[in-house]
Amino acid sequence: MSDTIQKTPESMTLAELFRTWPILRDFFENLRLFSLDESLPAEDAVLDLHPDTLADFELTPIDVYDQFLLFFEHFTASDNESSDIQSLTIIGGNDKSGNPEECRLDVYPGEVISIVGPTGSGKSRLLEDIECLAQGDTPTERSILLNCAPVPDEIRFGTQRRLVAQLTQNMNFIMDLTVREFLEMHARCRLRPDAEDLIAACFDCAIRLSGEPFDPDTKVTQLSGGQSRALMIADTACISSSPIILVDEIENAGINRHEAIRLLSKGEKIVFLSTHDPVLALNASQRIVIKNGGISRILRTTDEERADLDIIERMDDALHRVRDDLRRGGRVTVRDIHIQ
Repeated sequence: MSDTIQKTPESMTLAELFRTWPILRDFFENLRLFSLDESLPAEDAVLDLHPDTLADFELTPIDVYDQFLLFFEHFTASDNESSDIQSLTIIGGNDKSGNPEECRLDVYPGEVISIVGPTGSGKSRLLEDIECLAQGDTPTERSILLNCAPVPDEIRFGTQRRLVAQLTQNMNFIMDLTVREFLEMHARCRLRPDAEDLIAACFDCAIRLSGEPFDPDTKVTQLSGGQSRALMIADTACISSSPIILVDEIENAGINRHEAIRLLSKGEKIVFLSTHDPVLALNASQRIVIKNGGISRILRTTDEERADLDIIERMDDALHRVRDDLRRGGRVTVRDIHIQ
């Protein structure tokens, strides 16, 4: 890890701080401090100010520097979120009939857990319980533990740290931003020192996932459903520091779903995936089976299932080729379906 990422604002000049974390400039500009000597460390630059400069804000230079350090700590606190989470545990509650689930599932960083069951069985409810880090206070009465301990309210309801990122089936943008501006804004808010490289990598990932080329200057409101979903998955995988990822039916997004799951899990994140897709379900290390709103079974993917997965994937590829032929206006017969 480079020295710039060590969170030592005292040892860096303002110019270095602004270059590494551009959002820090906003702190001073909000106080109308536009002419600070950027060749100095932040402390020296601020303490050199004449007290009258800050009279409108009823602050002293010392007050400003103390608030700057708090601002810096607040916006960089999320950098180590992933390393803080060593495990997530689901403690069973009740199904729709009030029957106890009587289960416990421990999940660790880097694992992908699929959630399967019929439409309306309660898969989304389980995702919601994880998203809110439920503590027995939801309709299912499930509890979510982090590092084998209950989650305090300041973490559950606080705004500083977002431990859970959720990718829903519908991705609709309302901001009038280009793709580049959207990624720059997120990288800027995250204080990522490698923002330019990160944005380029994120955009490349989005293009690979969607299969539909689009330009960095395209407005996010003009993206198709598949492009929007691809952009958000790439953004979550490359820029977001949330250590827990929830994905709802990624197979409906019209994207390269296998590459998407690989991207989401490679950063040692915990991934929960609600799906009807057998390939995705069997690629997970374990799958949670939902029935009547409750966790019916927890199954670990067996070696035999993994061996059969190769055949299932080839069958799936054959069906995808049929879909592509139909979309291009072709005709298809059973004889055209070859499992390679």
